[in-house]
Amino acid sequence: MSSPAKTNSKAGGVALPRAANPALIDVPASDFFMGTSDEQIDMLLVREDWAVEWYDRNLFHIEQPQHLRHQPAFSIGAHPITNAEYAEFVWEASYRPPRGWSGFRCPPDMELAPVAGVSWVDANAYCRWVAGKTGRAFRLPTEAEWERAARGTDGRLYPWGQDFDPWRCNTLESSKRGVTPIHTYSPSGDSPVGACDMAGNVWEWTSSLQHDYPYQVDDGREDPAAPGLRVARGGAWYYSRKLARCAAREGWQPTYVSTSLGFRLALSP
Repeated sequence: MSSPAKTNSKAGGVALPRAANPALIDVPASDFFMGTSDEQIDMLLVREDWAVEWYDRNLFHIEQPQHLRHQPAFSIGAHPITNAEYAEFVWEASYRPPRGWSGFRCPPDMELAPVAGVSWVDANAYCRWVAGKTGRAFRLPTEAEWERAARGTDGRLYPWGQDFDPWRCNTLESSKRGVTPIHTYSPSGDSPVGACDMAGNVWEWTSSLQHDYPYQVDDGREDPAAPGLRVARGGAWYYSRKLARCAAREGWQPTYVSTSLGFRLALSP
């Protein structure tokens, strides 16, 4: 029997991503602003109707204080892991497929969409598998790495700038009612480093525990064995623009799965 991931090397005429050759973007070492500033909250209160309720309920607290962080160099996936890539893993590792798949196959014509319905545990299993397959130490990005790749160094609210635009990402406002293929919103929705889908489409697991700011890489939040909620970033197709901001954070149990939750890879130099 041949692998389902190899029965169709293209989807809609586009070459499918392969797990053994992840598309990566090198991000140089730099300082960047992490989190949401008081000035940004003031701006949102003027521009966005949802911000008043968030402010009254103290929901911005988890994104504060904004702080200047030095981020060492790293590489990050140019796009979330696709169904095509995850299908290779499911087949070769005999791993359980996401809910909604037919055996080892993803839904028809969804090969280029980000995989969804995977837990933090599943995402890490994929990272270990692709690391063994390639000989490279692939992992989930820390939330600091994820945010640096999403917003660049200028502290912008969205990957493309300060103003929300439903034509640049797949959120509730875009009315797509499901995941869309990677690069659907490229290049207009890409981040400053050139990564796609860092706002909307699917939430993306990070390696980090949901601890308060300022972010400290050595305070235990990056301990893979520690209990607690793990952070996901980026918002998703059935969440509104308020959660598609580069600094927005959500935390879920490592075993939690959702039709709006996927991941992308990271790699240290």
